[in-house]
Amino acid sequence: MSDAAPGAPTLELQAVERTYKTAAGGLTVLNGASLSVGRGELVGLVAPSGAGKSTLLHVAGLLERPDGGDVALQGEGCNRLTDRQRTLLRRSRVGFVYQFHHLLPEFSALENVTLPQMIAGKAKRAARQEAARLLERVGLGPRMSHRPARLSGGEQQRVAIARAVVNRPALLLADEPTGNLDPTTSETVFDLLVQLVREEGMAALIATHNLTLARRMDRVLTFREGTVTGFEG
Repeated sequence: MSDAAPGAPTLELQAVERTYKTAAGGLTVLNGASLSVGRGELVGLVAPSGAGKSTLLHVAGLLERPDGGDVALQGEGCNRLTDRQRTLLRRSRVGFVYQFHHLLPEFSALENVTLPQMIAGKAKRAARQEAARLLERVGLGPRMSHRPARLSGGEQQRVAIARAVVNRPALLLADEPTGNLDPTTSETVFDLLVQLVREEGMAALIATHNLTLARRMDRVLTFREGTVTGFEG
């Protein structure tokens, strides 16, 4: 795959369309949605449930193919890539954080952060060292040997964030990353997320219902009839 194009946005969507088939007919969720996110930029996505936030993130993260329009990562068009090429691109350039942590319950925090690196081809020893370093960075050094069930909700989400950024993706996509946390823990986890995005120079697109957190991002977007527009609120 080609290298990133100089000066290109990390993520660019142009006139993206996405329609789902239902028993009642077609349900159009994205109707000409366009946006771009630059390196080191945090962009919030605020909209009611069902408006299309998750669909947009899935299309941006190459988990779904759009029915129309263009998706580009670091200047590389993705629409004509094979499924395998999309998988390799997603694995190397995109990190995901969800509302639920989705950690592997039978593995420790250290192992959960080690595995994505090994899948990407890193040697086990080097992967464990990097996982340990990053878990120390997110304040979980003394807890890295614990399995998810022995961690608090905030600790689980910090592990999930470490797992998402450990391969240094160009783009971080987060879908309600603090949605299951209490207000104090939400602030802590969000602060950590912002710090890591800034330090690593990632582009971040974060869907949230939390307007207080959204207003701390560089820009806030919302949906209007399937298109993306600036949020005023």
